[in-house]
Amino acid sequence: MKKIIIASFCTALLTVPFAALPAGAINNIDEASKRGYVSVSYTAEKEVAPDTVEISVAVRTDDKKSMQEASRKNKEISDKVYAYLKSMINPANGDYIKTSNYSASPSYTYNSGKRYLDKYVVSNNIIVHTKSIDKISTLIDKSIALGATDIDSLNFSLAEKDAQCAELLTTATKNARKRADIVAAASGSSIIGIKNIETSCSVNRTGGNFNYARNTLMMAKSAGAMEDGVMAEAAPNIEAGVIRVYSNVNAQFYLK
Repeated sequence: MKKIIIASFCTALLTVPFAALPAGAINNIDEASKRGYVSVSYTAEKEVAPDTVEISVAVRTDDKKSMQEASRKNKEISDKVYAYLKSMINPANGDYIKTSNYSASPSYTYNSGKRYLDKYVVSNNIIVHTKSIDKISTLIDKSIALGATDIDSLNFSLAEKDAQCAELLTTATKNARKRADIVAAASGSSIIGIKNIETSCSVNRTGGNFNYARNTLMMAKSAGAMEDGVMAEAAPNIEAGVIRVYSNVNAQFYLK
């Protein structure tokens, strides 16, 4: 009789007689696989503070008469915002800055089925990737003060994922073995070896309190809450939230 013991969060025992298997299948089973085994699963998780943030700062300009003028306005503002953000990051710490999603196109209005040229619109995004999470509010405030029109995205992440996963996988593996020992002892058996181990690790990222920051800043700018070209000191605090890391171990141990 082949004894297979399966355990997860709720332990269960299952015995399968070889008589229930086709005769040809039994003859082809390796001797090692005839041993009984126990299957266990364990998931370890923890919440950690994010250590990296990526912000997409948008600069959108327009002009009623000329695409060249709309482009000139955009370049003037973008250069200022780019220079400021670049001065605030630390490349030695893995920080970087880049531009993306540049577009330039005419915008039309429609009246009585006819299309009319309304204005020329130019859009550009400046992406800043930094570990200086404590500077987020300042980076956003100053970018808006320099002429940026929106914050398209604000994403927190974990650069040290591998170290966190290694710690949790160690915990999950040890606890999986403990469960296997408990089930084996309860069935009058003991662990004699490893049949198979499968592992996984995942990260649940968070965008933090982005909407509050964006909406508040946009409202402040539209209301003229500026002093000498600098955003007033009423900037909201941006909460980075937490990142959840999950490590799962599915293991099978031979019994005697």
